[in-house]
Amino acid sequence: MADHAHNLRASAGAGRPFGVITRGTTNPNRLRRCDRWLAAQPEVAALLRHVPAPLVLDVGYGASHLTTVEWAQRLRRLNRDVRVIGLEIDPSRVLPPREGVRFELGGFELAGYRPQLVRAFNVLRQYDVAQVAEVWDTVCQRLAPGGFFVEGTCDELGRRAAWILLDELGPRTLTVAWDPFDVSRPSDVAERLPKALIHRNVPGEPIYELLHAADEAWDRCGGWAPYGPRVRWRMARQLLGEVGLPVHPVRRRLRDNTLTVDWELVAPHL
Repeated sequence: MADHAHNLRASAGAGRPFGVITRGTTNPNRLRRCDRWLAAQPEVAALLRHVPAPLVLDVGYGASHLTTVEWAQRLRRLNRDVRVIGLEIDPSRVLPPREGVRFELGGFELAGYRPQLVRAFNVLRQYDVAQVAEVWDTVCQRLAPGGFFVEGTCDELGRRAAWILLDELGPRTLTVAWDPFDVSRPSDVAERLPKALIHRNVPGEPIYELLHAADEAWDRCGGWAPYGPRVRWRMARQLLGEVGLPVHPVRRRLRDNTLTVDWELVAPHL
């Protein structure tokens, strides 16, 4: 399989999917952190539970269908009637239906569908950064009423991840998540920030300031280290709130360390 370069320029045309062919590699459970987080979000869970046979699309699932099937299994805990379709712009990767999931040719134009939920992971990181806003707008305009789009990046094993949740109005939140035993401090996740932010992790930019504040809170909570990195991060998150950083509450007890903030807190300076 060809190794495509970073910063590819996507194109769209009449009758053609919108996007570029990505490397497409994956591993089992690579996207589990985002999947668990999504299922714990009240608005997302309520939408999937209350819409009859909700439609969700996995855009750019790559050379393996594995993470799309895993996502379907997790979503069906919320609604057993959820319909899951994987979209790929490479015709050679389009598979026959399997394990209750359909696979079709398509990209960010969503193949004409209006889904309740769209996921695109490790796709835009290989695109031209100037095209991120266009892709976001293309997807968000095609969501069903009340729908959501999650776009993010993770490492090869899914131990470090970051994603942006969007709706029809644009980006709403940023979440960073990591295996508590895989990082020495929160800013280690910076290497997996989404395309819109990864080049903005420099002094003076909001995302840099957020990660710096998280590291400071982590260092100040070093006394909790004997209780393990989950407890230490829980206390660090609490400290961030106490110093005035508006972090979102953790919706359920997760095995992951997570930090979610409103997009306005990290939106890049123009």
